[in-house]
Amino acid sequence: MLGKNLIFYVMGAMVLALGVSSCQPDEEPDINLPDSNPAIEATFGNNIDVDNPFNYANPDIPNYIVKDNTGNNPITDRGATLGRVLFYDTNLSTDNSVSCATCHQQSAGFSDNDVQSQGVNGLTGRHSMRIINTRYAEEERFFWDERAVSLEIQSTMPIRDHGEMGFSGENGAPDFNDLITKLEGIDYYQELFTWVYGSPEVTEIKMQNALAQFIRSIYSFDSKYDMGRAVAPNDGAPFNNFTANENAGKNLFLAPPQFNQQGERVGGGAGCGGCHRPPEFDIDPNSRNNGFIGVIGSPGVADLTITRSPTLRDLVTPSGSIGPLMHTGFNNTLLSVINHYDNMLPSSDNPQLDNRLRPNGQLQQLNLTTQEKQQLIDFLNTLTGSNVYTDDKWSNPF
Repeated sequence: MLGKNLIFYVMGAMVLALGVSSCQPDEEPDINLPDSNPAIEATFGNNIDVDNPFNYANPDIPNYIVKDNTGNNPITDRGATLGRVLFYDTNLSTDNSVSCATCHQQSAGFSDNDVQSQGVNGLTGRHSMRIINTRYAEEERFFWDERAVSLEIQSTMPIRDHGEMGFSGENGAPDFNDLITKLEGIDYYQELFTWVYGSPEVTEIKMQNALAQFIRSIYSFDSKYDMGRAVAPNDGAPFNNFTANENAGKNLFLAPPQFNQQGERVGGGAGCGGCHRPPEFDIDPNSRNNGFIGVIGSPGVADLTITRSPTLRDLVTPSGSIGPLMHTGFNNTLLSVINHYDNMLPSSDNPQLDNRLRPNGQLQQLNLTTQEKQQLIDFLNTLTGSNVYTDDKWSNPF
């Protein structure tokens, strides 16, 4: 499928890189709107107010958050509102059963509580990645294997995927042009696209821009960590709202380990912050494989292409529940993940393994104590916010 559409995707990426103003204005367009938008009002009621949309364009972000990969697609209130509708609309699947939100559920931190998400023609091959704080990161590529060169390009690839949302043009399935025709025939999209772009015409680039704006608008900076960081001089200073264990876990997370020639830790911390960099806790773009190389449903098969990770924020929901972790979803506790990095098994070794996990040419052996592991867990729990799980502006508008 990807090879078949490679030229289209490359052209789309070039257009996005050039910042085409007709598809993405730098600010809200000056459009003469009709006195009423009956289809929007009838479909969404009070969930969408075209005269007073939610504030997506100017989020209240802490001053210590400095990473931003918005690029040439700045968030507008109207564009993100359209993106919200597209994100939740099952019309974007061939049988009207699946939306982006099927795999990225607000109540689950915009991931899925199931290991594999249900598509129109089967299950996803990997666990659905959390998409909180995608804007606040240096990494601009998406999917676990980074095959999408931007969030804009990524946003419609699941729609084109035969198994996920089905508009693939394969095996007699409708193609993306059929989706365009379908959406242009829906009255609320005629009004919404006119509201955002000045014309009811639907294009993939317009959809990509709107979806990416909505996804980039999803943020979480109201955690216990943020309360402490707001009054601390830096990440390494003790946080006055943390317990002793939480501060100890933060120190372990931040401090690099010291190893002997056998790859065994002889001092220092756990070094987690080397790849998952605070305060955004985004993945270092130069990170390589982390040693999790399994393939769902295929024991003994290795997937060495996994090099991306979502932010470590909101690994745990406010209620304390933890969904599937990693691309295989096989891990569902923070301890199991810590244990992987603590004493890496020979099965983790592969040509794509990040060199930071192979100190002195040997697989990493942190040999953390039970207390140190619990301290790391206690710290990771401080990274969970609350508003992102319930805020209406990121909820289902239908």
